[in-house]
Amino acid sequence: MSESVKISIEHLTKVFYKKQNSVTAMKDISLQVREGEFVCIVGPSGCGKTTLLRILAGLEQPSSGTFRIEADSDARPLQSMVFQEKGVIPWLTVEENVAFGLNMRHVPKEIVRKQTDYYLEKVGLNHFSKLYPKELSGGMKQRISIARAFANDPEILLMDEPFAALDEQNKFILQEELLSIWNETKKTVLFITHSIDEALLLSDRIVLMSAHPGEIIKEIIVPVPRPRTMEQVRANAEMAEQFIIIWNHLQQEVQKSRK
Repeated sequence: MSESVKISIEHLTKVFYKKQNSVTAMKDISLQVREGEFVCIVGPSGCGKTTLLRILAGLEQPSSGTFRIEADSDARPLQSMVFQEKGVIPWLTVEENVAFGLNMRHVPKEIVRKQTDYYLEKVGLNHFSKLYPKELSGGMKQRISIARAFANDPEILLMDEPFAALDEQNKFILQEELLSIWNETKKTVLFITHSIDEALLLSDRIVLMSAHPGEIIKEIIVPVPRPRTMEQVRANAEMAEQFIIIWNHLQQEVQKSRK
């Protein structure tokens, strides 16, 4: 992992206005993410995690503060985003979904084919390339979203609880597939999750956010080196200690949000 900063966030605040009322979704967020770093963001519901990713994706404008994504190449998109669900285009086949971002950028056809075939193989969908999303399971649809995001070769990857709706078995399989692809590409990743186990398995660093309005409370460096498995996460004493710290944080913030 490089020491160069890929994502620089300075004092980001987002306020939503509706009629005479205003709601501060997140407040004074400052964070730096290094090139090739995998960072998980954990916090109670409504703390502004998704809002932060949407700002980085250009889908929302901040009320104040700034951010910068360092670009290595003008030919690559700044970011790709993987949502929790509904990330596939229903009228396109599997391969057309994976190739969508490349085609939108008018990448040469031979490169589109090479990238699409490679990532279809990586996520195990090469035999389903001509099918439509309605013919696939939820786990397979998420594979499409992950393959499309990596195939598009963005500067950074933003993932908003991509496995939250899946059963445990599919979740574990996709986590392993994601880590396998990330290990090859070393993409800079910001990943939202409510699962402590998932954060400990996937990330280099975990950012803990407060209840609404969301602020960064604490950062945790994951103590077990890669490669790591879910079995190691659950059996390791240091990981168990970090699990309890994160669990207690979430419990405290949820209680605060109810007052």
